[in-house]
Amino acid sequence: MCFITLVGYRKNFKREKLFIKNGDYFMQKNKLTACTIKEISKLKNEPKWMLEFRLKALEKFNSLSNPNFGPELKIDFDDITYYKRIDDKVHNNWQDVPKEARDTFSQIGLPEAEAKYLAGIGAQFESEVIYHNMLEELTKKNVIFCDTDTALKQYPDIFKEYFNNLVKYDENKYTALNGAVWSGGTFIYIPPNTKLDRPLQSYFRINSKNMGQFERTIIVVDENSDLHYMEGCTAPTYTSDSLHAAVVEIYVKKGAKCRYTTIQNWSSDVYNLVTKRAIVDSGGLMEWIDGNIGSKVNMKYPSCILNGEYARGNCISIAVATTGQIQDAGAKMIHLAPNTTSNIISKSIACNGGNATYRGTVNITKQATNSKSTIKCDTIILDEYSKSDTIPQNKIGNSSSIIEHEATVSKIDQDKLFYLMSRGLNEDKAKELLIMGFIERFREELPMEYAVELNALLKNYF
Repeated sequence: MCFITLVGYRKNFKREKLFIKNGDYFMQKNKLTACTIKEISKLKNEPKWMLEFRLKALEKFNSLSNPNFGPELKIDFDDITYYKRIDDKVHNNWQDVPKEARDTFSQIGLPEAEAKYLAGIGAQFESEVIYHNMLEELTKKNVIFCDTDTALKQYPDIFKEYFNNLVKYDENKYTALNGAVWSGGTFIYIPPNTKLDRPLQSYFRINSKNMGQFERTIIVVDENSDLHYMEGCTAPTYTSDSLHAAVVEIYVKKGAKCRYTTIQNWSSDVYNLVTKRAIVDSGGLMEWIDGNIGSKVNMKYPSCILNGEYARGNCISIAVATTGQIQDAGAKMIHLAPNTTSNIISKSIACNGGNATYRGTVNITKQATNSKSTIKCDTIILDEYSKSDTIPQNKIGNSSSIIEHEATVSKIDQDKLFYLMSRGLNEDKAKELLIMGFIERFREELPMEYAVELNALLKNYF
């Protein structure tokens, strides 16, 4: 093992060193300081303004406390690896990807998925995107689809216009942390009047103990265009905790449509603390299809700011919590313009002592006249040890708008269970069938391949 220090900083590097071990570049676990940030930025060859931004974000991170709502967060920030990469290139051929990553992505079927039904794919392993490719026809349509680090270098003007514009670094402790150490993520720009026939996808993998992953995703869907973007996340299980703190900023222009599908299956030692937000212009539509299966603690509330007349926002989500898991998830819809519409459908399942909680906000402002929001939250609790809460915050600022909220909490219907068992199914199979029926509204929004994957994941829980 050897270490690299930067000239001028050597005296400060008692613990903050960049190590190379077996070809891997990574930061030694230590207290996050300005020296660490400078080393990351220099390694990435970033412009001066980005380093200055990172240092401001670090200062804010150090000054902020954990959120005063939701589950307690017990994260040892001195025990997190903030940066690690296994290659210094982004490849467009799977055979050129380092074997460790290639084998991992092959096991979860990414190369096959790309060949069958995707218009483009990116794969991030630890802190950096190591594979990226898209169909040639998208290049001809002037679609930009790359990792966010590449966008900073190759498209600096458009990057700077949208970066840190919708989700500010100083909003909370974890947006500040992301601002300080962000690495990787996805950058997409869809030109006006462009519709993609197949989805784009990114996959994020944490593969190391005590690893932190802090990708930054920016998506711009220009006027009258259409995008479906899919995201998957996994990690192996270790005995100590890892941290995923991402930021997503989406801009849906006039008459455009964006669908963002996520299935996160982080292992039960990962804190998943993500800020996702979209702003929707006149006649635009933003759809969040959000599946939360894994993680130790999940705090995620996809948001839509309905900024133009007749803008629409939808969020359909499921959260599954089992032993040792807290799923604190939901959605936020902010109506700023007249005749805007939002819909939230939340399905939660709590079993084996898990906690699945819906936390959401709908705010129809004074100027958002003739607007409507519908919220429907349904929860199934499968045993006496599990827990679920519904914590809505609904505000309406004018007399011509409507908010409808419906929430149910129930157990497995014993009559239906008896009926299915009387037809020859055993109890476990009958329960599985009822649960699959409960989440059908979510599953029908998924591409076939994702629906099959979701079925397989859920069968391991019940």
